[in-house]
Amino acid sequence: MRKKVFLTIAVLMLIIAAALSGCSSEGSSIRITPEEAMYMMSNQDVIILDVRSLDEFNTGYIPGAVSLPVNEIRYAAIFMIPDVEQTILIYCRSGVRSAEAADILIDMGYRNVFDFGGILDWTGEIQH
Repeated sequence: MRKKVFLTIAVLMLIIAAALSGCSSEGSSIRITPEEAMYMMSNQDVIILDVRSLDEFNTGYIPGAVSLPVNEIRYAAIFMIPDVEQTILIYCRSGVRSAEAADILIDMGYRNVFDFGGILDWTGEIQH
């Protein structure tokens, strides 16, 4: 119970900090833990983006994730996610491409972008 309350407070603090700092105009993403992402997935309407290659995605992915390789984001994001207010959770293999993808989306005007690193750190279910 305490962990759930802590995660709720932590997620709310991140969202408020993002809103107050205007991170969308600064071009920097918000990094969250996989546990915070898991909490958001179960309590909010989110889009989960896997920005690895399609071959990597097909080896296993987080349930509910959509494949959008980082090199295709600038061209496909607006069609896949037309609402720039949509909460987007991003991951890759180790966290490098997810940070890059998050910054690209923020530069494109998306306002609720959260990078939770790599699938290597994910402790939840992986779908094959």
